[in-house]
Amino acid sequence: MADAILEVFRGNQEVGGAKQYTVPITPGMVVLDALHYIQAHLEPDLAVRWNCKAGKCGSCSAEVNGKPRLTCKTRMDALPTDKPITVYPMKSFPVIKDLVTDVSWNYRVNRKIPPFTPKPGTDWKMYQEDMDRVQEFRKCIECFLCQNVCHVVRDHHKKEEFGGPRFFVRVASLEMHPLDNVSRAKLLKDELGIGYCNITKCCTEVCPEEIKITDNAIIPLKERVVDEFYDPIMKLVRKIRGAPKAG
Repeated sequence: MADAILEVFRGNQEVGGAKQYTVPITPGMVVLDALHYIQAHLEPDLAVRWNCKAGKCGSCSAEVNGKPRLTCKTRMDALPTDKPITVYPMKSFPVIKDLVTDVSWNYRVNRKIPPFTPKPGTDWKMYQEDMDRVQEFRKCIECFLCQNVCHVVRDHHKKEEFGGPRFFVRVASLEMHPLDNVSRAKLLKDELGIGYCNITKCCTEVCPEEIKITDNAIIPLKERVVDEFYDPIMKLVRKIRGAPKAG
């Protein structure tokens, strides 16, 4: 049975550093298993957030060998063992302890978004193609890997002016719902700062649910903002017709 060396961050926001642990590799082992081995046999106070160990709760997000991943879906046999495997907390959020970060900012952003709001007396009839369009966005497990890798949050520290890809996905699921009757274009422009996104697709690349965040959520939302606030013809047409929000 081979061994792997894990270099794991230990500490908090003020002080901390990497510590190395030797972990035996067993068939089918994932990084979260290795962290559990460290907890059980080497460092019982190692702080790791996890819940389902099935890639559906989004709790075990970390940066493994510099890439944001779910540790429960990152197989040890897929990682090179000729050098230490690094496991660090998500860089975009304050460290509470070890691999556990404070992601509460995300929930504050979420509270800004108006919920699903149908017209009074709505006929709840929907077509399958309408539901297929928004079903993809429902797959989000709120692992916040997309938020972590987004350069606007990670490098430019625009948290107070930017919503981030996870919440553009949520807004898209509402804006594109065939029965929703609220326009969130002004929110996207003024409070969620969708204009800061330059569609590098880094968020799409790390999504464990393979949601096409950039192509299917962010770009269509950018188009809605442009239509409502920057297209003079569309503004005139909407003013004359009193047209409802686009579906």
